[in-house]
Amino acid sequence: MCAAEGKNVIVGFIAEASAGALCIGLGLLIWLKQKISLLHDYHYKNVKEKDVPAYTRLVGIGLLLIGAGICVTGVFNLIKSAFWWVPMLTGFLSGLTVLHKAQKKYNGSWFS
Repeated sequence: MCAAEGKNVIVGFIAEASAGALCIGLGLLIWLKQKISLLHDYHYKNVKEKDVPAYTRLVGIGLLLIGAGICVTGVFNLIKSAFWWVPMLTGFLSGLTVLHKAQKKYNGSWFS
């Protein structure tokens, strides 16, 4: 591996770790602090006040799953794994499933 290639791997890892950490941080804020205002208002305009804790919990968990998948993908790329896409796809699809469940159950749909 040449020096330029090694530098690109490190830069890629930093970018993926940062994006994953951002998703995890937002997920924790939404879940634990119930910062529903971090979402677009049309995502929660039909959520009843009594359902806010359950809704923010599911949305936060969904973002945590996506963020964790991105972070693990960065590690896979750092060690030059050919299967870097597995944690990305797993994290994204599982997180999206949880987000969809929250939106359908508490808001009616994604954009209503």
